Amino acid sequence: MSILVSNSLARGLRRERAVDTRTADRAWLHWAWLPLFAGLGLSLMGIAAIGTTAPALAQRQFGYLIVGMLAAAFVGAQQWRWMRRWAWLLFAVNLAFLVLLLIPFVPDSIVRPRNGARRWINIGSLDFQPSELIKLTWIVAMAAWLRTTANVKQFSGIIATILVTLMPVALIILQPDLDSALLFAPVLLVMLLAAGARVKHLVIIACVAVVLAPCSYPVLKKHQRDRIDTLIAQFVGDTRLNNGIGFQSNRAVTLAAAGGILGSGKEESGTLIRFNHLPEENTDMIFAVIACRWGLLGGLAVWLLAAAYAFGAFMVGLRAGTMFGRLVAVGIGAMVFLQLMVNTGMTIGVLPVSGMTLPFVSYGGSSLVCLWITTSVLFAVASRRSRGFDLDA
Repeated sequence: MSILVSNSLARGLRRERAVDTRTADRAWLHWAWLPLFAGLGLSLMGIAAIGTTAPALAQRQFGYLIVGMLAAAFVGAQQWRWMRRWAWLLFAVNLAFLVLLLIPFVPDSIVRPRNGARRWINIGSLDFQPSELIKLTWIVAMAAWLRTTANVKQFSGIIATILVTLMPVALIILQPDLDSALLFAPVLLVMLLAAGARVKHLVIIACVAVVLAPCSYPVLKKHQRDRIDTLIAQFVGDTRLNNGIGFQSNRAVTLAAAGGILGSGKEESGTLIRFNHLPEENTDMIFAVIACRWGLLGGLAVWLLAAAYAFGAFMVGLRAGTMFGRLVAVGIGAMVFLQLMVNTGMTIGVLPVSGMTLPFVSYGGSSLVCLWITTSVLFAVASRRSRGFDLDA
């Protein structure tokens, strides 16, 4: 009898220790709270900015925010290990969605072209943009690859990662969406640095890219060449394009400057935006609306919130207990901040106008929901209690 009691107690202790271990794997005080609150601040600021000229769209964007946060709560509640286990499958499925967009005989009820671009899959009353989700699935797949690829310190290993990255990039360019495609290269560079790639190899590749970039000008589409021509005209003070191909850029710069330091307020800024006929004021050019309504302080608030998001993501990566978690966090932080730089740069006239949206701020359900799912992945990585650093985990 005593032996049976002892065995029963031993089994109970083992079960208790197992429960304690699973509980201890979750940490609730970590740096991912900073990106979470920064993302919430940007989302609410975006809803208010959209409401400047389109209150109905602002209400829909608030609905997207609720859906995004619910999706984030569901994903964040899962064990973080599933990301690495299913990384390549999720990436492959997302690639299949990108291929579906390009199949010409797919009916319009599923893929409806807009302004000559095939970027959205229609799901009932909702639209799904695979190029938004591919950013996350690509980052996770690259992290799974780079954590175990010892030859990342060799030039051939870096070339292999570039070849894998070219698959989503090529499919996105064919939509066509050159702007989103170009975002992958700098993020990959940051992840390779975090993975321990040799700087001299990355410098060689960067120099080759810089040298070859001007050669791509003749093969660009006309509207893409127009954007570059408009930027050059702005730099040299040529105003002849302001009422033609440079209209959007000129209107954005003018309205952003109209806000001054403190902004023009909701009513006046709304009147200015409508009177100047700013194209895409709720999507690509939302930063001009923010600068017009809240002035320089509003623009700085967007940058501070985005910087807080990126800083929190990098701190999550720094404190991650695995190379996989580190690379995921660094990739997410780089992706969000670089997208902000491109969007705000084109709005104030220092970069060519592109279709790049402002993360968390621009109107769009696919973008907002995917960004909140991305934030929940960051939260899941940070929630794993670290017991040292495991290079291969």
